[in-house]
Amino acid sequence: MFERRSLTAPITLGVVMIVIVVVLAAVWIIASWLSAQGGQASKPVFWVILATGVILLAGMLAGSIAYLTLTIKAVNLNRRQSNFIDSVTHELKSPIASLKLYLQTLTRRNVGEEQQLDFHRFMLEDVERLDSLINHLLDAARIERGTEPSEKEDVRLDQLLLQCSSAACLRYRVPDDTIMVECPRITLRSRPVQLEILFRNLIDNAVKYGGNPRAVVVRARVAHEQQVIVSIIDNGNGIPANQKRKVFGRFVRLGNELERSQPGTGLGLHLVRNVTKSVGGSVRILDRSDQPGTEFQVILSGLVSEQVSGPGDGGGESSPTT
Repeated sequence: MFERRSLTAPITLGVVMIVIVVVLAAVWIIASWLSAQGGQASKPVFWVILATGVILLAGMLAGSIAYLTLTIKAVNLNRRQSNFIDSVTHELKSPIASLKLYLQTLTRRNVGEEQQLDFHRFMLEDVERLDSLINHLLDAARIERGTEPSEKEDVRLDQLLLQCSSAACLRYRVPDDTIMVECPRITLRSRPVQLEILFRNLIDNAVKYGGNPRAVVVRARVAHEQQVIVSIIDNGNGIPANQKRKVFGRFVRLGNELERSQPGTGLGLHLVRNVTKSVGGSVRILDRSDQPGTEFQVILSGLVSEQVSGPGDGGGESSPTT
């Protein structure tokens, strides 16, 4: 999942700049010699050499700027990768340390039945936390390698959104009505695994970075040209305008690394962008007009059917995640 950059571009740029320096030095020597001769016949040649030198100098300047840009990108990527490793290490060590403590307590002390049940519940939550992190990393690795299944199937979008929302409520231990799903009975022709990765990450982010109390709305509707628009709306602090494109980068997380209160790897929105492209859709970030918060809008194609479901159909115009 770490970015494997090709060395062809920087090596080629370095070789070209070395050649330019050598040629520029030769041109300078010849121009200096002709200037020393001072002959009338050498003046046209002198001006040709001077123009050539100016062009080579401009190329040298452009190459230096390009090399500086590549260096800055490499430094920023290394910094983000370091933050990613720190985050993943913390995410791995915390539940492992918790599991070790509970197991040692159960082994060395006589614990009442009620407390044993609590310990088992806490250990299960730690295991689920580890499982979620590992799945997250495996998703990123599979998508980077392009090994995700390519077969398309009919997917009930309303059921998928309800499942992702319920899982997010359980994961963050928030009430079921924290996420309100508003989706008619929509069937898409798409890749179910990738759609699950897409909406799981978006809904998780909405809950994780929501306000206090958290309130998330997941809304889907059919637009023109058989497109489906899914909006995931939170009530958090929002995303600055100058960061809306950057947040989809690999290992990118907003804010100061030392001041963050929420765990994460910086891969969620990177996965969202790549998955959306792979299923032939698009994603954009909007600001809420009525209050602080963010709206992620996903546009998907492949609509098979739409039906406004009635009570008990598993989806509806306004259904909580129960």
